[in-house]
Amino acid sequence: MRSSSEVVDYLDNLRKKQQVSISELARRVSMSKSTVSLYFKKEREFPVNRLDDFAMALHTTPEDVLGVIDNSNVKNPSNVIYPLSDSLQRVKIPIIGEIACGDPITAEENIEGYTEETFEKPIPSGTLFALRCKGHSMEPTIHDGSLVTIREQPTVEDGEIAAVLVDGDNEATLKRVKHQGDLIMLMPDNKEYDPIILDKNNPGRIVGKAVHVSWNIK
Repeated sequence: MRSSSEVVDYLDNLRKKQQVSISELARRVSMSKSTVSLYFKKEREFPVNRLDDFAMALHTTPEDVLGVIDNSNVKNPSNVIYPLSDSLQRVKIPIIGEIACGDPITAEENIEGYTEETFEKPIPSGTLFALRCKGHSMEPTIHDGSLVTIREQPTVEDGEIAAVLVDGDNEATLKRVKHQGDLIMLMPDNKEYDPIILDKNNPGRIVGKAVHVSWNIK
């Protein structure tokens, strides 16, 4: 497996082969040009928790960048952990399609596939599942089509992004949560969208907290 310095060299070589400028790469990973430039000059430590973003931006996989074997085609139960290094762990997580009323979130009939995500140790505790973001209400934080890893939990703190079931538990939405008295306000990051207010006439329930985002690079 490649060292941190070798990972940076590998990414830089990929960037040059694909004729991707520092500015363009920075745009794809939602960072400033100066920050990305410092990584490639090795004047700042490369953020291992952003490895997925850089790999996807350069149309490859974290396994390829790290120089480890790709286990993506091996069938395993959900939340299987693959040790990668002293600071990274790769976790296999179920992708949830439709969430049926009353069913456990990770019931087999709700799972449409699996994703493998890289976390900086320690990985989030508890049951993890992934949802695919639809729409633009959470941009620029979460882009349309991104996979968002959720840790199953019934409450979150104000300002945290949560997966919330609305419309009689038939639809899941990703929003920032703000408690206002007896109300819960689901706040979009995109100011062009309106908040959703949960109350006794429009109930909903929090099913988990967003802990990881894999950007969808088109």
